[in-house]
Amino acid sequence: FPGPFTDVVTTNLKLRNPSDRKVCFKVKTTAPRRYCVRPNSGIIDPGSSVIVSVMLQPFDYDPNEKSKHKFMVQTTYAPPNITDMEAVWKEAKPDELMDSKLRCVFEMPNENDKL
Repeated sequence: FPGPFTDVVTTNLKLRNPSDRKVCFKVKTTAPRRYCVRPNSGIIDPGSSVIVSVMLQPFDYDPNEKSKHKFMVQTTYAPPNITDMEAVWKEAKPDELMDSKLRCVFEMPNENDKL
């Protein structure tokens, strides 16, 4: 996330489904009050992709504070005739889930970059 952090800063994630089956995804974060994620879950058709916008809410940046914010993108193959997304995640077995963990980095622009 590039600073300054006085306004909402948006970063996009591109999720791609390289498989030949529909995939369900959901995005989780360790700091849910600090971020707005849209869409935070959904279905990706085979061979297609989706853009997920992650919006960091404004805050007072402290360069000495290390960010421990993380995101996890979980995916699983969509069952046939899917109707209830919540049920998919409740019924998914651990060996059917795939996840990717992402760590947030905050970058303040240098004084020279502002010119």
